[in-house]
Amino acid sequence: MPTDTLNIIVLGAGVAGLTTAHSLLAKFPSHLSVKLNLTIIAKHLPGDINQTEYCSPQAGANWRSFEKELNQYGQYDKVAFERFLQIARESPESGVKRFPLRLVYGDEDDKRREEFWFEELVGGIVDVPKDKLPEGASWGVDLETFIFNPVIYCNWLFASLIKRGVKIIRRSYDHVDSVVSDFPNTTAIFNCTGLGSRYLGGVKDKKVHPTKGHTILISEPKKPLERMYVWTQPSIFPPGEFSHVFPRPLGGGVIIGGVRLDDDWNDSFDESRVERIKQRACQLAPELGKPEDLQVVRNNVGLRRK
Repeated sequence: MPTDTLNIIVLGAGVAGLTTAHSLLAKFPSHLSVKLNLTIIAKHLPGDINQTEYCSPQAGANWRSFEKELNQYGQYDKVAFERFLQIARESPESGVKRFPLRLVYGDEDDKRREEFWFEELVGGIVDVPKDKLPEGASWGVDLETFIFNPVIYCNWLFASLIKRGVKIIRRSYDHVDSVVSDFPNTTAIFNCTGLGSRYLGGVKDKKVHPTKGHTILISEPKKPLERMYVWTQPSIFPPGEFSHVFPRPLGGGVIIGGVRLDDDWNDSFDESRVERIKQRACQLAPELGKPEDLQVVRNNVGLRRK
């Protein structure tokens, strides 16, 4: 029987908070001598729509390491990849699916190929034939990674936590001391509030800044896409812009983008950028058809932490 009790609170119910809760449950399984009482406290929960405060459902999303070598953070990426392998295999209803990815670059990134430390991890990387690249691009690679439907994934994580007895409280706090005051027996608090860390009393991390993203959710084409695409080429794209095409699994439509604007708090989107996103997506993935024929479901603007 458990002899010690850990009362742990996770602040935030985005993908970081939900994943943290799952990791804690895995670290303290019920058969150990330590009993874990886990509570998630959050202003926004899966199913909510708040594009700037609750960014997780607005993501593309996929797995790809941005580390140049297998350093500490690369190791985190490796652990995540292996965990996603397990989730995709055991729980296809999670919205996680193994799926091909094409990365496209210009001449300015000709040394990027040397930075793919994860080649063996993903099962190999092959060069894209020149005639398969969009006009203006110089080179590209194909690999197999993961595609996510973040709406389904967050709800899957949420439902499994509830099933395992995690307590959920919808509430917001201005200061961590208030959390301790309301829950005096708390052993530890995990702050997973993302950009909210900038304003949360007791934390107020001024190193946290927003990175604004703008994506467009479009209807699925009649012929399903066979891969994801990401095209980064600063020499031909405006500052803060690139291109991606993510066909979300399980009826999630297709997410096209992309925009990465640092320190931009504006939650509106630029209409002229909408047309550029559509044009580049069709250039990158010709199977989408013509830009004017894309069926736009909605524009998404999200502020993620940097």
